[in-house]
Amino acid sequence: MIGPAKHCVFVAAVCLVAVFLVAACSGSGSNGGPTRAASYQTVPCPQPNIAGFPELDFPSGVQCGYLTVLENRAKPDGRHIRIFVMRAPAVSATPKREPVVYLSGGPGGAGSFEVAFMVQHGLNADREVIFVDQRGTHRADPLLACPGWEQFIFDAVSLPFAADSSTTTDTEVVKACRDQLASTGIDLAAYNTTENAADIAELRVALGIDSWNVYGVSYGSRLALTVLRDHPQGIRSVVLDSVSPPTVNIVETWWSAPASSFKAIFAACAAQAACAKAYPNLESDFTATVNRLDKTPAITQVKDESGALVTVNVDGFSFAYTMIMASERGDASGVPKMIADTARGDSSAVAANYLALRGPHEFIGLGGTGLALDVFCAESANLTTEVATLAKAKAALPGFPDRVLKVQPKQGRLFTECPVWNVGKADAAVSARTVSDVPVLILEGTFDAATAPEWVDVITPDLKNAQVVPFPFTGHSVLGKSTCAPSIMAAFLDNPTKPVDPTCAGKITLTFTTG
Repeated sequence: MIGPAKHCVFVAAVCLVAVFLVAACSGSGSNGGPTRAASYQTVPCPQPNIAGFPELDFPSGVQCGYLTVLENRAKPDGRHIRIFVMRAPAVSATPKREPVVYLSGGPGGAGSFEVAFMVQHGLNADREVIFVDQRGTHRADPLLACPGWEQFIFDAVSLPFAADSSTTTDTEVVKACRDQLASTGIDLAAYNTTENAADIAELRVALGIDSWNVYGVSYGSRLALTVLRDHPQGIRSVVLDSVSPPTVNIVETWWSAPASSFKAIFAACAAQAACAKAYPNLESDFTATVNRLDKTPAITQVKDESGALVTVNVDGFSFAYTMIMASERGDASGVPKMIADTARGDSSAVAANYLALRGPHEFIGLGGTGLALDVFCAESANLTTEVATLAKAKAALPGFPDRVLKVQPKQGRLFTECPVWNVGKADAAVSARTVSDVPVLILEGTFDAATAPEWVDVITPDLKNAQVVPFPFTGHSVLGKSTCAPSIMAAFLDNPTKPVDPTCAGKITLTFTTG
């Protein structure tokens, strides 16, 4: 799942994408009487953030707190929950006035996994940056974790991932998680983008901020657009990174993102003489290998980080998934070679990369999986059908087997998971357009396999003051992949009505591995 999934090279920037890589909560949500407004209280930043991972500790100077809000605003006498907030002050002695609120992807990602990396990356050089653990994630209270599902995903590297038997186990662990969370009194249907957006709007007021800038990446871009649409007050500008529009049913069209990424990578390889010579039949080799592995998976033994041997089962889906994630987490320079090696029967590189994607075992049971399932089910899967979704997937990748395309690109099986998760359908208004004249900067990687670059065109007609900067040879989540994107974003924030200079993005190059 986005960002499921719902990594770890840039530990803070990368680990946010997989929903199962998130951390501990602070207890269960408190019951109480209604309040007239959300309230905010500072708390000491917990140290360590996650034991054994000092690179994720909160940087010096960061201030932490909790925003207390209603769990379900349709039930004013209902229980309250807490949203974890981290404020990274500007490094500059003369900071700019309006802060940035940073909305993570996923859904299920958390700002507390990104704050250390983004501070090191210089995001708070001139402005305060406010990071948020959205409802149900990481240090939010309560945490919607699904340890059984997270363990299944961890162990699934040894299984034929797309097989019916794996689907059956997946559905069983998802139902067990749903039953466990519901038994604690959590109103699962309240963990959605509408309530999430209201939390962000109430945070600005609770912090006494008159005007701020909103940054959202991946699902966070969908959340940012929802905040802009439903709660435009106090928004000075918006930065959207790797756009997931509310008007696009991501579940129904999800395979179009990998399809466009594969096409862009194949074209880029063909444009480089050495790559074109080394891999003259890259696209056909890829499709043929996906089909071969779907019928006969490659099974091998690979050492994990501890040195223990792990059986890795590379079937058609897990092969395609590994290629999807290769550009998302770093760069796509090794993708053609991995495809060619696997096509000729050497699956060692793919198996090693696939194993590495599951992340540290220490994070199992500490993820925000519940928010991901709530959003993907109520706001996407439950608003379409598996037949319609498969038809669009086949149109995007006509040579792929149905069994591969029935699994969502980020390891989801939403058409079997959502019926047992049982959160119903979101109101149609959740998918409404965002029409605004607030200045918007859009950052999009041309190799993005999680949110299709073509989705940018869906929102720009309604955003009257939007600027789009494409990043060549770049995958998902642009901001953390170079110093170029933060510099463009900083220039935009200094003067949102002035056109940015995209020169540094145009200088990005990539040389594919051929040795």
